[in-house]
Amino acid sequence: MTHPTPDPIGPGQESVWSYPRPPRVEPVHAEIKVFLGGVCIAWTKNAHRVLETSHPPVYFLPAEDVDASKVSASEHRPSFCEFKGIAHYLDMHVKTHEREVSAPAAAFTYANPTEAFAAIAGHISFYAGAMDACTINGVVVTPQPGGFYSGWITPEIVGPFKGYSGTEGW
Repeated sequence: MTHPTPDPIGPGQESVWSYPRPPRVEPVHAEIKVFLGGVCIAWTKNAHRVLETSHPPVYFLPAEDVDASKVSASEHRPSFCEFKGIAHYLDMHVKTHEREVSAPAAAFTYANPTEAFAAIAGHISFYAGAMDACTINGVVVTPQPGGFYSGWITPEIVGPFKGYSGTEGW
């Protein structure tokens, strides 16, 4: 299958087509917040992002920066990534006096990732589309298209992005 032509890169932008395969992990010290049910359930300035060709970055937050009272193990079947290992899914729950919100299999974690991804062991990654909002330095992210992948798109990330119909072979 032919890869698409990368979108033009403007000042301060990066192309997902310059990301490596196999992917790499790198630290991120931006302020990251995750909201569900009108509640901030995660906040950090000590995340990691995984960069892989054709994908927007996938952010992993330290478990200690996620409100543990909002997290439970999911019945969703674990999945396998050839680079990172076995992912286990997490359900998210928020209960306020006004309402209860649940987001099944809305996050995932690698308890024992491969050696190359040891930095994300026990960290939690959220599907932005399952949350009220995920922000990086106050900018609301757009979920990676398609629902299967968990990348976060911000104005400085350009594609085209894997996830739309017809991109399975990229």
